[in-house]
Amino acid sequence: MPDVSKIIVASHNEGKVREIRDLLRPFGIETVSAAELGLPDVEETETTFEGNAELKARAACAASGLPALSDDSGLAVDSLDGAPGIYSARWSEDETGKRDWLRGMTRVHEAMNEDADGVKTARFICALTLALPDGPAHTYLGKVEGKIVWPPRGDKGFGYDPIFQPTGHDITFGEMEPDAKHAMSHRADAFAQLIAAQFK
Repeated sequence: MPDVSKIIVASHNEGKVREIRDLLRPFGIETVSAAELGLPDVEETETTFEGNAELKARAACAASGLPALSDDSGLAVDSLDGAPGIYSARWSEDETGKRDWLRGMTRVHEAMNEDADGVKTARFICALTLALPDGPAHTYLGKVEGKIVWPPRGDKGFGYDPIFQPTGHDITFGEMEPDAKHAMSHRADAFAQLIAAQFK
């Protein structure tokens, strides 16, 4: 088990940082975000979730000398050939780069309406990378299956949660209590794999 009593969460996304902190709390691990340390936001230049997660984790680890945990995640819609995928955050950005998640959800809805088949299945995907100082980076891939609903429902969670209804449930992630979402989300799936491999 690596010495990870303190971990940098390599993200400037407050919702993502909050979820990772909640997942790490039972293990007594202190967390600090990249934003709190004043680390720059790393440009995501890779073409996969795994590549971008490792890129961000390694950059935060190298800049701080501390273990770093990075998540790259997004929504993959079947009728859109997996889009928005790694560009999920960018789909929500306006001309100035400011994120408006309702804008992103609307873009997904409108793009799906152009699909004649009307397939609504989708999944959230999360690549979670732990980078260790002077050591390797370990990446774990998690998923949760579901479908896209419209209009958006719920004000819990963040990002595309209000339009994603996980399989076997009649409410969206946006309507789900955080503890319930954490127990089954794509991030929880990847996190469980990381814990099994690194902390047991």
